[in-house]
Amino acid sequence: MTRMLIIGPPGSGKGTQAERISERLGVVAISTGDIFRANVKGETPLGLEAKKYMDNGDFVPDSVTNKMVRDRLSESDVQNGFLLDGYPRTTAQVDYLDEILADGDEKLDVVLQLTADDEELVHRLLGRAKETGRSDDNEAVIRHRLDLYHQQTEAVVAKYAERGILTQVDGIGPIDEVTNRVMQAIKAAQAA
Repeated sequence: MTRMLIIGPPGSGKGTQAERISERLGVVAISTGDIFRANVKGETPLGLEAKKYMDNGDFVPDSVTNKMVRDRLSESDVQNGFLLDGYPRTTAQVDYLDEILADGDEKLDVVLQLTADDEELVHRLLGRAKETGRSDDNEAVIRHRLDLYHQQTEAVVAKYAERGILTQVDGIGPIDEVTNRVMQAIKAAQAA
């Protein structure tokens, strides 16, 4: 059983690598971003609330995000493990996730951080915005999201590093090469 997180700045390839890890390890990948976007598209009350924050490049408030993650982690398909993508993003969310896991006598096995240079990420995200037409991907919003990542999420990374469960992998390069590095890093972390 594997319970893990994938963390990295916007555009670092978390979604792509999460799908590949999910397939290879047989665990469900849970992307808070995908859940938010589905709610926005469906114009649900949660989606309308989340959209206001997402369009500005801000994090959706913990109160909304935490409830969504607790509900999702209570579903039966996570019993053999899971891979969270996009959560936790703040130290308060780390504490909340600890509570959720403790309720089920569980803990995280590994936290995988994809690393990448900010300028490379801006270039990558602007290219993706042209391809997909995402309203939350323009240069000002991208740089704001990167600033938020550095201000808030790096504290999350430090917290998991202190616990000895953080594994860092370079997220730049061809997708297959990054996947190979990721899988080797997970295997090494699980063997430790």
